[in-house]
Amino acid sequence: MSPSTNAGALDGGATVAQTGVHVNSAESPVEDDDAEIDTISLAIDDRAAGSRLDKVLAERCADLSRSRLQALIKSGQITVNGVTVTKPRHSLASGDEIVVTIPPPDPAEIVAQDIPLDVLHEDEHLIVINKPAGLVVHPAAGNPDGTLVNALLFHCRGQLSGIGGVERPGIVHRLDKETSGCLVAAKTDLAHQSLVGQFANRETEKAYLCVVQGVPAQSSGHLENRIGRHPVSRQKMAVRPEPHGKEAITDYEVLNADPEGHWALVRCVIHTGRTHQIRVHLKECLHCPILGDEIYAQISRQSVKPGRLMLHARHLGFTHPATGERIAFESPLPAAFHPFLPSDLADH
Repeated sequence: MSPSTNAGALDGGATVAQTGVHVNSAESPVEDDDAEIDTISLAIDDRAAGSRLDKVLAERCADLSRSRLQALIKSGQITVNGVTVTKPRHSLASGDEIVVTIPPPDPAEIVAQDIPLDVLHEDEHLIVINKPAGLVVHPAAGNPDGTLVNALLFHCRGQLSGIGGVERPGIVHRLDKETSGCLVAAKTDLAHQSLVGQFANRETEKAYLCVVQGVPAQSSGHLENRIGRHPVSRQKMAVRPEPHGKEAITDYEVLNADPEGHWALVRCVIHTGRTHQIRVHLKECLHCPILGDEIYAQISRQSVKPGRLMLHARHLGFTHPATGERIAFESPLPAAFHPFLPSDLADH
C-alpha cells in the first residue's frame, strides 16, 4: 500500500511510575460506536504494593468519580486476580491484576421530543437527515434526552426499527456529537438489518469534509492501521499496534490550502467505521488535527478558530433495503465551512 502511514502508534500500555500501575483499556466490541460495557485492566508492581484498592483506582481512573468507584467496588464490579473484591480498603500486592468493569446505564424510557430535523429524504423504510453539530445521536450518560433519537421518535411518530433496543431505536450508525452531516436511520426491521449489514460489509459510501490545522505534507494518501481505545485516556481513541484495536482505513485528498500553511480543507473517504477514525488519523498520521477538536487538538494554539469541530459528513451512499436501488445523498455545507472552500465548491 502506497503511501501507508502508521506514525504515532502507541505501544500496548503505559507504565505509570508514580503508582507502579500498568494500564490497559479493553477494545470496544461494537464497530462504529463506543463500548457498551467498558473494562479497565491495571497491573500492580512494587511501587504500588501495599496501597489500598480505592486509592489506586482513584489515582488511575481519573475519569470516574470517587463515589462512582466506591459504587463499582461495592456492587462487585472489581476483581483482583480474578476474585471479586468488595472492600475499598483491600490491600494490593505486587503482581496483582485488577479488572474494573463499567456496566452500561440502566435503560430508560425514551420520550418523543419536538426537535426540528433537516430531512434530506424520507420514505416508509428509512429517513436520512442532515444532523447539526451539537446534537447527540442517542441517549447516554449525561445526555438522557434532547437527542436525535428523541427527535426521530416525535417526527416518525414512534415508527422506528426496534432492533437497536430501547435507547437506540432506528439507529444503524453514529456521528459524534459535534460532527454534522448525513445520517440514515431505519424505520423498519428490514431496513435496519440491511443497513447494518451494508455498514459492516463496507458496502456504503462515506465521505467527509474537514478543515485541519496546518497542511498535510502530501496532497493525497491512503492511511491504513489499527485504531482502538487509548491505553491511558478512556476519552480518546488512538492508533494501536496489533493485536490491539481494529483495522481502520481512510483515503484523503487536500482540496484547498492556506498559502501561509495555517489550514487545509481535506476530503476523507472512510472504508471502516471506527470511533473517532478521521480525527485520530489526521492527528496521529498526518499531524494535522481538525480545527476545533477539543479532544485531539490544542485549540488555544490554533490560529484559526471557527467555533466548532470542523468535521462534516458530506456524502452518504447505500443500497435501498426495499427497492435495491443505489442511492446517495449530500448534506449542505454549514456556514462555518464557506471561508475555506475553493472557488469550484463555493457555490455548492
